[in-house]
Amino acid sequence: MNQTDRMPPLSDADMTTEQRQAVAAYATTRKTAVFEGPFVPLLRSPELLDHVQRVGEYLRYRNALPRRLSELAILIAARHWSQQFEWNIHAADAAAAGLADTVIAAIAEGRRPSPLDEDEAAVHDFCLELLHNQSVSDATYGRALALAGDQGVIDLVGLLGYYSLLAMVMNTARTPIRDDMTSALDRFPV
Repeated sequence: MNQTDRMPPLSDADMTTEQRQAVAAYATTRKTAVFEGPFVPLLRSPELLDHVQRVGEYLRYRNALPRRLSELAILIAARHWSQQFEWNIHAADAAAAGLADTVIAAIAEGRRPSPLDEDEAAVHDFCLELLHNQSVSDATYGRALALAGDQGVIDLVGLLGYYSLLAMVMNTARTPIRDDMTSALDRFPV
């Protein structure tokens, strides 16, 4: 279903001083002028945008988990929220980080990937339990803790929370995918 973008990009002339400052801070922190996806609707609250993008910069690039496992968690959050834009960005990043195409495809289809490496299974199970049950069992927590330690567990929760926030923002705003993206998650409508 094609839905209208509720919060399309703002022209520079339509931005407040605070919004322009938030865009400039984003460009400095992220070292890119590309301003798209969840940051377009978040610009409606420039102070929130500033804080959110700084959290994201840590979680995406410097968290305690190996990149392959971080991207796995991000894909699980994107799948949970049926968030097309987020999925497209991170499916490519996950593949580049070494996550198997079969794992990526299974998550897109909403099924448990098989086989999974032991570390991937620990992250996968932790993420699904937390997203679906709003908690994790002692056994699942213990596997994640053994894999990543206290910081890794908290960073994993942070990844799920951050990418869930971005997915909710884009789902609320009806952020469209770019022309070069596909609707990989169509089987599970938003």
